Amino acid sequence: MLVRLLYVSRAVNPHDHAATQSILDAAREHNIPNGVTGILCYGSGIYLQALEGGRQCINELYGHIVSDSRHKDVVLLHYEEITERRFGGWTMGQVNLNKLNASIVLKYSEKSELDPYSVSGEVSLALLEELMLTASIMGRD
Repeated sequence: MLVRLLYVSRAVNPHDHAATQSILDAAREHNIPNGVTGILCYGSGIYLQALEGGRQCINELYGHIVSDSRHKDVVLLHYEEITERRFGGWTMGQVNLNKLNASIVLKYSEKSELDPYSVSGEVSLALLEELMLTASIMGRD
């Protein structure tokens, strides 16, 4: 059974770029052998991440994320059973929202700053899909 999970969190230390890189490195190392795909957006100290894979694996992974000391204010935005992956080509793509055209973010929120805490999970998924379509995602491996 495939599922998709979307969560948002705040970086404990928003200016620690090494922490974000370590999250990406750990995700890529873990995800390949466990069949997990996804995307991680970060900017202004906020992480927005979509994960796809087997239900048990994704649930366990989310449990680790909630207890990860690099995150705080972790909120589950969306969880669903799926028939196919949207991020199947990505072990963990990344988007740096600090370098993104603000009009893309503004299309999905009240302000041009990323704030997934103030929008629905469906809106956040739509933003991620647009980022995919506009080739704003890097780090495909």
